Amino acid sequence: MTSVAPVTTTPAAATSSAQQELSGNFDTFLKLLTTQLQNQDPMSPMDSNQFTQQLVEFSQVEQQIGTNTNLQSLISLNQAQANTSAMSYLGKSVVLTNGEQALSSGTANWTYGLNNDATSTTLTVTNANGKVVYSGKGETAAGTHAFTWNGQDNNGNQLADGTYTLSATSVASDGSAVTTSVASKGVVSGIDTSGKSPQLIIGTMEVPLTDATLIAAN
Repeated sequence: MTSVAPVTTTPAAATSSAQQELSGNFDTFLKLLTTQLQNQDPMSPMDSNQFTQQLVEFSQVEQQIGTNTNLQSLISLNQAQANTSAMSYLGKSVVLTNGEQALSSGTANWTYGLNNDATSTTLTVTNANGKVVYSGKGETAAGTHAFTWNGQDNNGNQLADGTYTLSATSVASDGSAVTTSVASKGVVSGIDTSGKSPQLIIGTMEVPLTDATLIAAN
C-alpha cells in the first residue's frame, strides 16, 4: 500500500500548486489501490482500514488547503479595507501618541502632559536609532505643555531632519513617578501601501495607521 505524500501549503501563490500536487498524489494513490485490489490474494484480502485511513488523510489535507485559501482571501480583504481607510487620512491632520515627530527645517513640536504636579521633569529626545540626542528640563505643573525643539543636541550641533522621539519623565515631591504622556501632530502627505499594512507619510516619517488619530481636515 502506498503512503500519502506530504503536502506543504503556503499562503497565496503556493495554494494552487498545493492543490495540483494533492490532485496528482490522489490520482497516483487510486491507480495503485486499483492495481493492488485487482491483484490481491482472494484467500487473504487486503485490510481496508489502511487505505480508508489514507482517504481520510487526503480529505483532511484538502480541507486544510481550502482553509488556507479562505484565510488568505480574508487577509487580502482586510488589507484592501485598511488601504481604503488610510486614503481618507490624506491631507488631514492627525495626532500621534507614540512620541514620534518629524524634525523638519530644524523644528519639531510636541505636547506633553503631567497627571499631577511634579518637582522635576526631564525631556529626552532620541533619534531613529534610539540614541539620546537631547535632554533638558520640562514643566512641572499638572496639565498639558508644549515643547518646541530646534533640532540641536546638547552641544549645540544642528541635527539632520528625520524622525525623533520625545519622552517625558516626572518625579513627585515624595520621589514617586508622575504619569506622563506625549503627543505630536502632523499632516498626512502620502500613503505607503506597499507593505502588509498601510503607512501614513508625515513629513519624513512613516507611521502605522493604527498609531494615528484623525482630528481634522487640513
